[in-house]
Amino acid sequence: MPVHTTGVNDDGPRRGVGLGIALLSAVAFGGSGVAAKPLIDAGLHPLHVVWLRVAGAALVMLPLAWRHRDLLVRRPALLAGFGLLAVAGVQALYFASISRIPVGVALLVEYLGPALLLGYIRFVQRRPVTRAAAVGVVLAVGGLACVVEVWSGLGFDVLGLLLAFGAACCQACYFVLSDQGSDAGDEAPDPLGVIAYGLLIGALALTVISRPWNMDWSLLAGTADMDGRPVAAYLLLGWVVLIATVLAYMTGVLSVRRLSPQVAGVVACLEAVVATVLAWVLLGEQLSAPQIIGGCMVMVGAFIAQSATPVKGSSEPVAGGGPVPAGPAAAPVVGAADREPTG
Repeated sequence: MPVHTTGVNDDGPRRGVGLGIALLSAVAFGGSGVAAKPLIDAGLHPLHVVWLRVAGAALVMLPLAWRHRDLLVRRPALLAGFGLLAVAGVQALYFASISRIPVGVALLVEYLGPALLLGYIRFVQRRPVTRAAAVGVVLAVGGLACVVEVWSGLGFDVLGLLLAFGAACCQACYFVLSDQGSDAGDEAPDPLGVIAYGLLIGALALTVISRPWNMDWSLLAGTADMDGRPVAAYLLLGWVVLIATVLAYMTGVLSVRRLSPQVAGVVACLEAVVATVLAWVLLGEQLSAPQIIGGCMVMVGAFIAQSATPVKGSSEPVAGGGPVPAGPAAAPVVGAADREPTG
């Protein structure tokens, strides 16, 4: 599966739009936890919340699936991979891991996805990855360790860690699969069609795992507590489905197509920062000094990784940190601050 880099022929505005879409995706994905947690506290099993999230999004995207039904014949492997790995795999493995190890540890391991992606580029595709890319990833992962305060609940469970690592692998696959066919011109698979079928396939897989027929559906007609404020459960579910899933996946895949998997992957690390800040604002969970420092580290790491990456078609190493030719067409992407998923 070839992974592309953003190219020198792309103009600055296009790259700026791509980065903005990536940040919107990170915000959308990062907002899933603050809406899902009150539903879980109200009595819904975490896997049932995940199933509602993916199945609801699949229903919303059903018209697009019908419109792009030719993809079932043209790209069946891509659709199956996206649904089983990028949707169901990330969600199921993450929730399975947090049943055995602390949430912070599981989240940190899962967000090793960008590092795994660079490893895929370097050792599988045998393309060079420069020091700038490695520095960006190391800073982002180190910042994540501070954001989730991994030291507050360390527990060593081999199976739990393996499940979280599986979620990280699926997250890396999400970025690789999102980029498939982006260089095929008119023959490229429509990203919205890929997302629609991915959600449908993911919903079917999660149905087997979560067994929603055992769910207490009456909970959705009641309210959930959000930092002392009662909120209708269906409103929270609507946010999880429409914003944290439909919008998040659409903008996520589009950002990979406009930028590159490795750039979008590092920016996605900011989802944990968004989740922590939203939990502070909406759920009353306080931010500590290490979390604030960690958030800054993630933003710096994302900036280094995305600003040093050459554009599609370039012969330079991935995330090369060398001199950039003068002129607006060669200017690096600026700004980077804000998954994949999951939870």
